[in-house]
Amino acid sequence: MANAETPQGNPAVVGLAGFGLTTLILQFHNVGWCGIGPVVSLAFVFGGLAQMIAGFQEFKCGNNFGFSAFVSYGSFWVALGVIFMLNYFNVYHSSTTDVGWFLVVWTLYTAIMWVAAMRIHTAMAITFTLLLIGFILLDLAHFGYPQMTVVAGWELMLCALSAWYMMAHVIYAQVFGRDVLPVGKPWLK
Repeated sequence: MANAETPQGNPAVVGLAGFGLTTLILQFHNVGWCGIGPVVSLAFVFGGLAQMIAGFQEFKCGNNFGFSAFVSYGSFWVALGVIFMLNYFNVYHSSTTDVGWFLVVWTLYTAIMWVAAMRIHTAMAITFTLLLIGFILLDLAHFGYPQMTVVAGWELMLCALSAWYMMAHVIYAQVFGRDVLPVGKPWLK
């Protein structure tokens, strides 16, 4: 057992990397740059499994926000991968509306997390603001406005890059021993 003096890694770097990378590749698909194969692979492995492991490590750190976010969004990716696989193999076909309702409940969860994110710092608030807007755009895309998928794709690319900014902030702060990429003050006191 490690003693209290032993430095521990920050699980957020893996969680944010998994979230950012998998979100980015899905948006590459949504704007028409790549097929669904890389999305499904990452949904199971990096966006799903790795992000969930990071979340369980956040639990050990006592970080309920990170625990909830990484385990939940990791589960989102696994569930989305399952939907894609079930559709592909004609086991059960989820309609556009089915996927729309799936996205609506994730929009509601994201709205809850968005409020908490505003109490952490600006970079977290920006990431969750962009994520909430992206989910709303995808909701619209699945309920009658399919052109919103491409709009959401571009907007969620910014969200993914914002998550990577926070990942880089944590890594660079340790490597350089100082705050290289500032994250700003909380939006809510």
